[in-house]
Amino acid sequence: MDPVDLLVFGPHPDDLEIGLGGTIAKHAAGGHRVGLCDLTAGEMGSNGTVDERLAEAEAARVVLGAAWRVNLRWPDRAIGGTVEHIRAAAALIRRTRPRAVAIPYGVDRHPDHVAASQVLTEAVFNSGLRRYDAGTESPSCPPWKPEWVCCYFINDSAPPSFVVDVSEHYDQKRRALACHVTQFTAPAAAGVATRLTSPLFQQLVESRDAQFGALAGVQFAEGVVVKEPVVRTTLFRDGS
Repeated sequence: MDPVDLLVFGPHPDDLEIGLGGTIAKHAAGGHRVGLCDLTAGEMGSNGTVDERLAEAEAARVVLGAAWRVNLRWPDRAIGGTVEHIRAAAALIRRTRPRAVAIPYGVDRHPDHVAASQVLTEAVFNSGLRRYDAGTESPSCPPWKPEWVCCYFINDSAPPSFVVDVSEHYDQKRRALACHVTQFTAPAAAGVATRLTSPLFQQLVESRDAQFGALAGVQFAEGVVVKEPVVRTTLFRDGS
């Protein structure tokens, strides 16, 4: 887990691909080092074993071009159940020193996604506090404050602060999602049908990205919410 330019957190394996797969691929292709962190192994999911889901996540990492992917193995459906979760995430931020951190948007139909947003917001803030003990006493892990925190959408969405044009990298997003076979394909005999295994789920994801893209005049875009104003140098659309 060497230092990265962008660190993306996902509550479960496949969440960060759903919300930000194209953006991850775009940054990696542009020469930026990207690190991925899944908080849980998704063991409470209806389909797939932990080993299968970890293998699928690693395969998706390769497709997206990220430098590394780690799983903190927090218990599924208990994100934020202990202050140690905040400490662990803050420690990772201090070790990897990202310029930007991406976390789930705080309004979502899945309680784990909401909890992850809250815990990670605390972790990013605490990471920058000189007197906060994140269990990283080593001089090589001093306090670290990313330039900003970007929130991405998994299930629900809202008006974004801005969108990222991912049209040229959308096929990578599709292929990364396809790596999660246990989640997004018709279940085997021992599995069960879920919202995710329906072909309509991928249609839902793509329709959202297509809508953001159409609003911005491109084919596909992923929406991002930030708390700070986005600075532009002029009122001209191209920023010139």
